[in-house]
Order: sequence, then C-alpha cells, then structure tokens
Amino acid sequence: MSSPTRKSDALFSDALIPGEALSIRQEVRQFADDVVRPVAHRLNTTPESRENFPHALFEAMARAGLYAIPFASDVGGRGLEFPTLATMLVMEELAYYSPSLASALYDGQAILVGQTLDRAGGSLRERYLPRLVRGEFVGSFATSEPEASTDLSAANMRTQATQVEGGWRIDGLKRWITNSVAADHIAVLCRSGERQTFLFADMHAPGITVGDPDRKMGNYVQLTADVRFDQVFVPADHVIGEVGAGLRAALGALMLGRIGIGAIGVAMAQAAFDYATDYISRRKVFGKPIGAFQHWQFRFADHAIAIENARSLYQKAALLNDRSRQAETESAMAKIAGSELAVDVARDAIQACGAYGFVQTLGSSGEHFPLESIYRDAKIGEIYEGANEVQRWVIARSIFGRAITG
Repeated sequence: MSSPTRKSDALFSDALIPGEALSIRQEVRQFADDVVRPVAHRLNTTPESRENFPHALFEAMARAGLYAIPFASDVGGRGLEFPTLATMLVMEELAYYSPSLASALYDGQAILVGQTLDRAGGSLRERYLPRLVRGEFVGSFATSEPEASTDLSAANMRTQATQVEGGWRIDGLKRWITNSVAADHIAVLCRSGERQTFLFADMHAPGITVGDPDRKMGNYVQLTADVRFDQVFVPADHVIGEVGAGLRAALGALMLGRIGIGAIGVAMAQAAFDYATDYISRRKVFGKPIGAFQHWQFRFADHAIAIENARSLYQKAALLNDRSRQAETESAMAKIAGSELAVDVARDAIQACGAYGFVQTLGSSGEHFPLESIYRDAKIGEIYEGANEVQRWVIARSIFGRAITG
C-alpha cells in the first residue's frame, strides 16, 4: 500500500525552526523512508519475543550517525547548537512509521541512557558515551519496579544497593525495562539507606537474570522484561552522579523522555491523520466522498489544530531545554498534548475509514493497513515515563506552588 501525502508539509510552518534542525529532520526523514518504512508493518504487528529485538535496525541507525545527533563533539557527537530540538525531530520522523521503534531504540537508548551518561560526567561519560554514540552497546534504563513506577520514592523502592569493598552490591527486581533482553549495560536506580543511588551495571555480570519479554497490547518493538539482581557487584566508579542523588539524575533524563513521548504522539497523530484524510477524500458513500460530509471536515479541522499545537509545544520544550535546561513544566505539557492527541486522532481515523481502519491485513490480497497498530500503540503514551495524571500534577505545582499541591 502506498503512503499518503504528508499533510504536515502544507499545514505546519517551519518558519521558527533553526536551519540546523531542519537539515537533521530531512536527513532522518530520508533514513526513515528508506530503512524503516519497508519493514514498518512487520515491526508494528509482530508480537514480542527475544528473537525480535531489531539488531539490524539498531546497527543501521548507528551507521547513519543518528546516535551522534544529541551529543557534543568531544564524545563523537554532532556538536549541534540545538541538540534537544534535533533529537525530538528524530523521534517524530522515526515514529511516523514505527512509534515503538522510536521509543525503544531512540528514547530508550539515546535519551534515557545517553542523556544519563552525558550528565553523569567524569569517567562514566568519557568511557561509555562515545561507545553509545557509535552504537557499540545496547543500554537499558531501570527505575520501575513491581510496586514502584509512578511513585519512585525511596520509601516505595525495594531494589537495594549496599556499599561493599570496592563498590556496591545490588539486590532486587526491576520491571518494564526497555531493551533489557538485548542490553549490555543498565542504569539502575536503587535504594541506598534512606536515599537513592543510580548505578551503571554490566548486564553480563554474575547475578543478573532477564525474564522473557512482556506480551503487551501494542508497542511491540519496545521489548520490556523483568530484570532481577542477586548480589550483583558494581564498581565504585560506576555511580551516576552522586551517592544519594540518584532520583534527581533519573528524573533529569525522564524529563527529556517526556518531550520525546510528546513527539512520538504527534507522529502517530500525523500518520493517522494523513491516512484517514487521504482515504475519505477518495472513498464515496451516497454518491460523494466521505470527506464531503461536514462532520468529518470539522472533525479533522480540529485535529489539524491540535497537531499544530502539540508539535509546537514539544518543539518549544526542546528549545527551552537547549537554551536553559529549564523545561519541566513544558515537557509535562508536551507529553500530555502529544500522547492524548495520538489516541484521539487514531480513534477518529479508524471510525472515518470503517473496516479499512480496523483491519490489519486484508486476507484476499495481503494488503496492509496502518491504523489498528497506531491505535494500539497510542495508549501507552498516556501511561509510561510518568502517567499523564502525574504530569498534570507537575503543571498544577507550577500554578499553585508546592505548598498547596504537595
């Protein structure tokens, strides 16, 4: 099935985007068209298994230099003036064809693990970040646990790091850990006394066990699994940031991840919008195109407004981070706007396209259709990397202050 025209090219103005970022977007769009698009249906509809980690695509992204985009030149990065904005544009372009690929191989790898290493400084940054930029290892970012996900407080966390001679011993269980079935290294948030410490562990160390991938409603490329730690040793120089300041280090990366989730949501909304508006411009009922009915005209006009707003919001949040590293409220807004938009547009796109929206593959012809996987993939955006209810609390805290909101 041929892809519809991207209506964002006509409806969305690039006037406020720096030329540097536009060049990155064009580069990554070409990569996505050539490399991701041909395999997108298979990626988006094949259920999770260890064997389905997309090693070939990971390597292709590394060869194309996509992991260099977020980082400074001293670690082999592009050294861009606006690296956060460029990174989020990468997320949108990859997610237009496969949101779960963008979430696993770019958010999980370049943003969560990469930004954690970048902010760690010292020997960890010097040793591991250039290797990440070159695509020499797969990383995981582990904060969530069976009883601690939305609430990552020390009191709620059970994974324990105990200081021993020469380093630390980790015991505990982490859940929903992206890329863990293929990872070589893992950033793991642990309780250490009354506070938390963030450690960078070798996934091949004795005592680490990774479960089978979770079977989920959608987001199939984002393989998540339990990671169990049984007396796992981590050297003392593998502390990320400072001892006892682990939560702050983790939240710094998650803040950027939330902008990325907003960008992924915009991509899903745009893909569903493009497919549906193309279809209802051609499909006729009662002698005229479905798009000739005012209901759908107004519905998709509203969606066009919402896509414009959500895209502008994630780009503004990214630019703010590049200029001041102060974008907590805007990142929460961007995540909510993009993730909820994706669900809304995908739902209406399926309704407008009827059975051709609901079907995955037409049995008689083998023709593939994208909307059902977009709808399945969209829901997780409202949940992961800080549920939208928590993001609204973050925004409310900016309005009323911590004294009122807590």
